[in-house]
Amino acid sequence: MGENYGWYSYIFIPSGRSLPDYLAPGRTSGHRSDSMARPRLFQEMKKTFLLHAIAAHFSNGLIPAAVLYLFLSIGTGNVFFEHTVLHLILVTLFAVPVSFFSGMNDWKTKFRGAKAPIFIKKLILAGLLFFLCIAALTIRLAHPDVMTEGGLLSRTYAGMLLAMLPVVTLLGHYGRKLSSQLCPPGKPASPDNPY
Repeated sequence: MGENYGWYSYIFIPSGRSLPDYLAPGRTSGHRSDSMARPRLFQEMKKTFLLHAIAAHFSNGLIPAAVLYLFLSIGTGNVFFEHTVLHLILVTLFAVPVSFFSGMNDWKTKFRGAKAPIFIKKLILAGLLFFLCIAALTIRLAHPDVMTEGGLLSRTYAGMLLAMLPVVTLLGHYGRKLSSQLCPPGKPASPDNPY
């Protein structure tokens, strides 16, 4: 079965292959040159890189984190948690246009600009998310102590952050529906849809 290379040989090396064979198939020296690994890595990254999916997952991940930090801020009274909310929403604000325009490009190229209701819903939801981000940031920047002041403005601010949750959830749900249409269940992933 080859030489014993320690515990990692049992985890990472397929059975019946030695470490030198696994690292450099067809070579006997056991050393793999990095110049051989890089082209394959970059080719794989180029094949599977989807700008829209990356940008969309920023907002889909940051909004729930912002709401979590909002609840931590309310529960503990620690203003530093609320500062994190501001930073997360700011990053989301910059990710939404990238997601929007890359999604428009994907819609035009992969779906030939079809006017299906799912695309209209995604456009409306993306616009709503952008509006909610701008409105929440405007309130927060105009009133830095909005959560410690209390009142209607702090409830409005918190309501806008909470309203972003179903928006990103629906955007992700519709995006998954579209990606499953590119690659139906039971069929192998294509270069257009590596999911």
